[in-house]
Formats: sequence, structure tokens, C-alpha cells
Amino acid sequence: MNAIDHPLVTAYLDAVARETAELPAERRAELLADLREHVEASDARDDDQVREVLTGLGEPRTVAASALSEETSAGHTHPAPVAPGRAKLTVILLGCSGPLLLASSVVGTIALIAGLALLWGAPQWETRHKVIGTATAVAVPVLVFVGALLGAASRIGPIELLLLLAFSLGVPAVGATVLLRAVRR
Repeated sequence: MNAIDHPLVTAYLDAVARETAELPAERRAELLADLREHVEASDARDDDQVREVLTGLGEPRTVAASALSEETSAGHTHPAPVAPGRAKLTVILLGCSGPLLLASSVVGTIALIAGLALLWGAPQWETRHKVIGTATAVAVPVLVFVGALLGAASRIGPIELLLLLAFSLGVPAVGATVLLRAVRR
């Protein structure tokens, strides 16, 4: 097996790609190509040799920090790397806000507001992803509010209830998926 096809190398390059999400796409692609080239040139054959090559390259987080530092010192400004836990918390809060709003309006509102605050304060998402996340998160409360204004709440049958439940689970989940995919790029 060629070293570049080794699962450890694939996992390493994926980790570097995640850690360098703030880099411009061109610079990130260049960095990953350089790392691939180094691994291929090593001619490592077995697991131990591949581990040795990857150890020599450095931890993915260190490689990313170095690349981000170089990019910043070259005159480009990029936000500081964001902890992956914060991105996950944001996605979880927004993804669960719909069902939480239906179960408990207070808890759901708190989750929605906290998720939106984290989303709009996070540098790893572009404005269009933030708009999509916001729109999908507020779709459920808007639907419930409009239904209440129209007096439809008194006419909710089993079919409408199932549709409301599917909507409250599905729409925020779609928004959360879009946000997760945007972070992994």
C-alpha cells in the first residue's frame, strides 16, 4: 500500500483540513498538497514508518496554528481558531430548538437564543450559513406564532400535529446539517 493511501494518513490530512477551516481555500489546498507530497516522498510502507512520518510533520493542530500564523503575518487577518466544542454546541442548540419549543416554550426559547448568539458570534461560518441557520431555527416558532394568530391551534387534528412535529424536527435538523458541513470544509 502506498503511504498516501494509509488510513492514518487520511485521518491526519482530514484533521489538518478541519483545523485549517479559517484559511483561504487556496492556501489550505496548498498546505494539504505539501503534506501529501511529503508523505509520498517518505516512501513509508508499514504502520510504524507512517506514524514516524506523521510525527515528524507535527500534530494537526500545531500544523494548522503555524499555517494560520503565517497567513496572519503575511498581512491577512483571520479570526482565532474556534474550539470544536463551541461549534457542536451551537449546532445542537439550534437543531434541538424546534422540538424544545414544542415541549417547553421557556427552555426552547433559551436554547434558540443561546444557539443564535453562538452562531452569529462564531467566525467559522460565513454570513450565508448564519442566515440559513437562523432561518431554519426560527421557522418553528414563526409557524407556531402564525398558527396561533390565525386561530388554527383550536383546529389541530392528528394529521396537522404529525406535520407540525415533522416540521419541528426536520427543518432545524436541515439547518444543523448545513452548519456542520460548512465547518468541515
